[in-house]
Amino acid sequence: QVQLVESGGGLVQPGGSLRLSCAASGIHINFYRMGWHRQAPGKQRELVAHITSAGITNYADSVKGRFTISRDNSKNTVYLQMNSLKTDDTAGYYCNLDGIPWAAPSYWGQGTQVTVSS
Repeated sequence: QVQLVESGGGLVQPGGSLRLSCAASGIHINFYRMGWHRQAPGKQRELVAHITSAGITNYADSVKGRFTISRDNSKNTVYLQMNSLKTDDTAGYYCNLDGIPWAAPSYWGQGTQVTVSS
């Protein structure tokens, strides 16, 4: 079975940094676009960043310049480096593998909590 397992979340002060990891098993991620989404209480889930199989990245305006998404296909892992964290970044962060329409399904991890507070 396919699993995506996030790690690296926690409590951090404003201005601090965290690095999230998403380790995949049961599937090789190298052919798929990978992404990070987040959802705060009472708000809709939003795209934070994604990275294509060719390494092309895209970021939400709210995190551009502060967050960096990367991938290591040899380790079957995707990362999200988060710097200059703000209280508004507080949310559950979820890893996503984009499937191929009509050919392969998409997958989601269980999420990891990031709390930014002084």
